[in-house]
Amino acid sequence: MAKKAIVLLAEGFEEVEAVTPIDYLRRAGVEVTTAAVSLFMTVKGARGIKVDADTEIAGIDGGAANWDAVIIPGGMSGAANIAASEEAGKLIKDMAAAGKLVCAICASPAVVLSPLGLLSGKKFTCYPGMEEKVKAGEWSADRVVVDGNIITSRSAGTAGEFAITIIEKLLDGAAAKKIADSVLL
Repeated sequence: MAKKAIVLLAEGFEEVEAVTPIDYLRRAGVEVTTAAVSLFMTVKGARGIKVDADTEIAGIDGGAANWDAVIIPGGMSGAANIAASEEAGKLIKDMAAAGKLVCAICASPAVVLSPLGLLSGKKFTCYPGMEEKVKAGEWSADRVVVDGNIITSRSAGTAGEFAITIIEKLLDGAAAKKIADSVLL
């Protein structure tokens, strides 16, 4: 059975941090669904690129049972919009509690995961300077950090490594290497 991931898209999301994981995971055979965390199915990113979501967060049935991973792109306003969504917060917390992968990049570890209590006692990384907002976690300057079922990364420049790490954890090292090699990462 194919692994499934959901990518949360809110107004102001960082496009590279969303589209790179969507693309790489689909190349690896992961079934990826994009969910709008907004009033509209077409979600505008931080650089004005519009992405049509597959569904809306409010319309998701079954919650964490449907997915193996949740991916939370950064972009300061995108992260803030996800953090403000009760539906997104519930899904993310349920995914973490179920031992599913919770993957956040850029501002999202500090803005989304930390307020949900998901970085408490965990090693993490995020966009430089955002770590100051996290009171109960161990910050690392590494480009991608894995601590249990939490995967965090730094910025748009680390989106490829972030996506490959998600593939490695969802599938295996061989699948991750195949995709990394095919995209010349």
